[in-house]
Amino acid sequence: MILVDADACPVKEEVYRVAERHRAPVRVVSNSPFRVPVSERVKRVVVSDGFDAADDWIAENASPGTVVITADILLAERCLKAGATVLRHDGKPFDAASIGSAIATRAIMEDLRAGMDGPLGAAGGGPPPFGKADRSNFLQALDRVLVKLARA
Repeated sequence: MILVDADACPVKEEVYRVAERHRAPVRVVSNSPFRVPVSERVKRVVVSDGFDAADDWIAENASPGTVVITADILLAERCLKAGATVLRHDGKPFDAASIGSAIATRAIMEDLRAGMDGPLGAAGGGPPPFGKADRSNFLQALDRVLVKLARA
């Protein structure tokens, strides 16, 4: 099963395409409804608008054999602890070796943003733009993960 943290996910269409090829069920989890393909494999899960409600649903349903698609580092950590495979939108995996440094970097960036004063304080640049290479890397990574899970 593929669980998608759907709010601000730029690769939903790619998930649907790869999941169809592998006949993998998909749950698209968000706080508000939006269109998903008409498919017996793809289901929309709309949770309450409570803080972290979508993350909580995904973490509670993550398990070994589950693939979670998210850019949320803290959600990734929760899903890894549940035994799930976690991919970022650019195809890079979150894993036991990388999650600690990702959490530390997140904390440092939060501290830096909190310490910035003035009208330019919010301008930190953010992540690089999401491009064609990221989309291609994601497609390849998701395909590899689903092949590996099917063999297991």
